[in-house]
Amino acid sequence: MNHDSQILLRVTGDQHLAEEWELVLLAQGLSPSLRRSPDGVVISVPPAEVDRALASLSAYERENPRKLAERGEPMESASLLAGVAVALMLLIFFSVTVQWLPALSWFARGSAAAERILQGEVWRTVTALTLHADVAHALSNAIAAALFLSAVSSIVGVGLGGALVLLAGAGGNLANAFLHGSPHVALGASTAVFGAVGMLGSLGMTRRRRRALSRWRAWLPVAAALALLGMLGSGGQRVDIWAHLCGLLVGAVLGIIIALVAPRAPGLGIQWACGTAAVAVLIYCWTVAFR
Repeated sequence: MNHDSQILLRVTGDQHLAEEWELVLLAQGLSPSLRRSPDGVVISVPPAEVDRALASLSAYERENPRKLAERGEPMESASLLAGVAVALMLLIFFSVTVQWLPALSWFARGSAAAERILQGEVWRTVTALTLHADVAHALSNAIAAALFLSAVSSIVGVGLGGALVLLAGAGGNLANAFLHGSPHVALGASTAVFGAVGMLGSLGMTRRRRRALSRWRAWLPVAAALALLGMLGSGGQRVDIWAHLCGLLVGAVLGIIIALVAPRAPGLGIQWACGTAAVAVLIYCWTVAFR
């Protein structure tokens, strides 16, 4: 589409808000166009549609003032804080398991030992996500978790994002156990990190396809996710590439499901419920591991 023939209507730094504007105009039978600029996301229409488009957006904003006022910075700040909080939790738990209370059998009871998982100790798929072998392992996963959990949370919300990333990590560990069988042991949050990467890829692909972009552009987020897997998840003797791949695939499936079931981030009540459930599952799994 030739953007030179389009008239700019609005500019925003909120991608979700720009997409809402686009849906409003599409519902009115107009032909909006979204593109990124140095100032943010720009929405524009052909010259003949300017008056109708401005009237439609003004009417939408009058009908939804509270919803629009709640958008933007609070969600972004909450997403970043959630990512940082999870990163700190991973580092604190590493200190507890390796430095402060090493006498407790954390690794024996909580690692993702494939044989034990296949014998029914499914809680290990969750507890293993919190265990790290050394400082470098813990620090790298903490930084990656902060980045990618924040990115997922900015799309689906903090509570739901945390629950989905935990589920992707556990699902990846379970799939990895079936893939390897015994003996095989996995540790670390990287399976959940790549679950978040896969989720971002599938969410991006689904959104792009809904906006009727060209087929190859719709698959760009998936290609980016696979490139990240290659760059971050396949180097070093101790890297479990299959665990990373399983996490990425589980996350991608979850991303597609969420994009279809909940195209917009759920409300605050659901976010709290999902976040609380994720924390409760983590506590329960460690409780079972030490009973």
